[in-house]
Amino acid sequence: MKDNLRGKTAIVTGSGSGIGRSISRHLAMEGCNLILVGRRIEALEETKSQCEKYGVDVQLFPADMSDYASIDALAAGVKQQIDIFVLNAGISQRAKALDTDFEVAEKIMKVDFLSGVYLLRAFRDRILSAPHVQIAVTSSISGLFGFPLRSSYAAAKHAMFGYYESLELEYPNIGVTFLIPGRINTEISKSALRADGTPHAQMDSGQAKGMDVDRCGAIAVRAIRRRKHRKLIGRGELLMVYIHKWCLPLYYKLSKKISAT
Repeated sequence: MKDNLRGKTAIVTGSGSGIGRSISRHLAMEGCNLILVGRRIEALEETKSQCEKYGVDVQLFPADMSDYASIDALAAGVKQQIDIFVLNAGISQRAKALDTDFEVAEKIMKVDFLSGVYLLRAFRDRILSAPHVQIAVTSSISGLFGFPLRSSYAAAKHAMFGYYESLELEYPNIGVTFLIPGRINTEISKSALRADGTPHAQMDSGQAKGMDVDRCGAIAVRAIRRRKHRKLIGRGELLMVYIHKWCLPLYYKLSKKISAT
């Protein structure tokens, strides 16, 4: 089923950079009005300037997705009906599981998974009263299998599949699109958290060689428009998804050899 996005309204979290900015821009190209959510107002302003040239209405809501009060303020400030939720805000990890401070694991789970659950609950009445709401969640191929230095990140992305798939099965007016990127050329590795919560502050070589982020956003929005259930986005690294599914011994052997950075 295809969905005409023109004139609809989408909330995009984590829209100040990377995949979130690219998705916002491609939604604007489709004629979709936008509510941009992120921590840094300057970054949101840049995304807004890129989107407004397509003649759509763009609103900004600075919000910290690790702060539930901030999400409450967002829900109170948004007055219109929302047709599309793009739950894209997230933070990655570069640390071994048992070395990672519990507070760091908790923060990753809160930002990457629980914030989206809380946000939808804040919009509950409007979601239930709508004829149709499409929810797009940015997971990761790390949400399909474990990977070194990603334990809490992988756990949060795994949780998305259990929660949002259940959600879609429970409510006939809700559709869910899982966006499942591999290595995309963004700066997510720079903001990834080390064991003590400090930023990794480095551009991983694998990330730098990843798919162009604009291409990623175009693929993601096409999947949202077509109401796809799942969409893998990436290049050669996606082969690991199939190796994990069909040949686990090979997956374990390869995963220990592939650089996690």
